[in-house]
Amino acid sequence: MENYICVTCGVEYAGSDEAPAHCLVCEDERQYISWGGQQWTTLTDLRRNHRNIIHEVEPGMFSIHTEPQVGIGQRALLVQSPSGNVLWDCISLIDEATIEEVNALGGIASITISHPHMFGSMVAWSHAFGNAPIKLHASLERWVMRPDPVIEYWNTETHEVGEGLTLIRCGGHFTGSTALHWAAGAEGRGALLSCDTLFVTKDRRHVTFMYSIPNYIPVSASQVDRIVAAVEPYPYDRVYSQFDGLEILSGGKEAVRQSAARYKQAISAP
Repeated sequence: MENYICVTCGVEYAGSDEAPAHCLVCEDERQYISWGGQQWTTLTDLRRNHRNIIHEVEPGMFSIHTEPQVGIGQRALLVQSPSGNVLWDCISLIDEATIEEVNALGGIASITISHPHMFGSMVAWSHAFGNAPIKLHASLERWVMRPDPVIEYWNTETHEVGEGLTLIRCGGHFTGSTALHWAAGAEGRGALLSCDTLFVTKDRRHVTFMYSIPNYIPVSASQVDRIVAAVEPYPYDRVYSQFDGLEILSGGKEAVRQSAARYKQAISAP
């Protein structure tokens, strides 16, 4: 049996003799089916002509992305911590070269995921690092396409995953959309790993708030208020998205506040 991977979203499915008929993640209105129709790949296929690139984003945090692009080209972020390294979000490709390089950086103690579009091959990654637990908000369980005992669900508003590392349920994009606060980030000023929940815009001075990014469906003003309130208690100077270079490197907290005000004004304007 093969664990098929959707070419469009990069999510790995439970083992089967044949490729699934549908990708449920892509058929949801927040995502989309490839213009060429549903297509599948496997880790075996990806390993033939793809490789992962790992580089330091800032002291204590490393980006991991795949070339050529897989899925939407997202990255995972490896955060080093005295209590054990945490992988934030996931990608589809895992291979021996990646395992060796990540182990040289201290390995992975746990895997944390913001929302289903970033699941990637999370179970394969977990198995590659000694069955590292995968921490998911309980409301995301219905989107798990490869169930496994390594997945641990939490259902509170926040969840500690290591020293100075806090998962925050923000909602908006998904009910269980999550951000990760890294207290030691930005040289101790704090960093927010926000993925699609607070999506860093192209000007790298603002974030936006979307139910669907590719299909341009906004969230309500009340949802924006909830998201901002959820992260407000935490100090942070930087905001990191799921793409290399798409990040706010200073003044992140004020940028989020200003972005929320700008967004609400725009959607309420006559």
